[in-house]
Amino acid sequence: MPLFTRKSPKQGPTADGGSQFGSRSSMNSGSSQGSHISNNNNNNNNNSIPEKTKPPLVFHCQLAHGSPTGLIHDFSSVRELYQKIAECFDISEKDILFCTLNSHKVDMTRLLGGQIGLDDFIFAHRKGRPKEIEIVKSQDALGLTITDNGAGYAFIKRIKEDSIIDRIEHICVGDHIEKLNGQNMVGKRHYEVARMLKDIATGETFTLRLVEPVRSGFQGIGPRSQSRASGSAGGKNYGSGKETLRFKANGNAQIEPQFDEATVAGIEAINNLLESFMGINDTELASQIWDLGDQKSNSMDFAEAIDNSDLESFGFTDDFIIELWGAITDARRKSTTSPK
Repeated sequence: MPLFTRKSPKQGPTADGGSQFGSRSSMNSGSSQGSHISNNNNNNNNNSIPEKTKPPLVFHCQLAHGSPTGLIHDFSSVRELYQKIAECFDISEKDILFCTLNSHKVDMTRLLGGQIGLDDFIFAHRKGRPKEIEIVKSQDALGLTITDNGAGYAFIKRIKEDSIIDRIEHICVGDHIEKLNGQNMVGKRHYEVARMLKDIATGETFTLRLVEPVRSGFQGIGPRSQSRASGSAGGKNYGSGKETLRFKANGNAQIEPQFDEATVAGIEAINNLLESFMGINDTELASQIWDLGDQKSNSMDFAEAIDNSDLESFGFTDDFIIELWGAITDARRKSTTSPK
């Protein structure tokens, strides 16, 4: 017997021409032992499917604080993925803060970004308790690294040790930044939120309204310092399988081979620069920058490629472009000189 009976799925948008993706056999945790639900109610219509149509490949998904296992497919962007998860578990799409891969914990090294390994298991983290905190910006840097879920929610990915934010007990990695001084941050990208925080004058007092993810009974066990440093560079989220599903800037998704060593090193270096210069962490953005520079032979062509892309709106300075180009060429050079 299943743990519960699903209501009829809500009518919503479906993927237009998107790829269909697959996953390994079911994983289970906590209360979800052995139970499955699906967002596909068309199993009885197989006779109408043309013989040459490939069967849908499926990702397995659970709510991070405990649920039956859902079967998710037919999506070609992160936003569509969230819609499918919401339909599957009969919850609001707005209730999902972010997803992690292969871990139900609020572990930023396992955060779902611009791609998913074909063997990855998805855990969706829902909105939990809201909290409002007044902060004095006593130093120029707050010590925050901000990312977003690709569907309108910016949240804290990393907290620098002994920073202003680190000294505030109630602010944690994974908290969604919902409002800044009463202004709604929902729908803004991480770099917009980071810029607004940076623009607050030193010595000024401001208010953050945060929403923490729902946590299961076992997620909080462990040293506080470990949980707050969970976004450190120890774990790179580039997909765990030999092939990965990459979400493209144009809204399409594509199955590609796993990144080679030079690409992984280059994307990581670019992401470190984004964090240092802009206070954001975004593997998808770093991957896009790498792709623009990968086949270029000089920094001028690279700068022109950025100017002709949607990244032009970031207004990267010439000095920052040179830093990015240096990260790309360093990764290439290390790849060609490393022993095979």
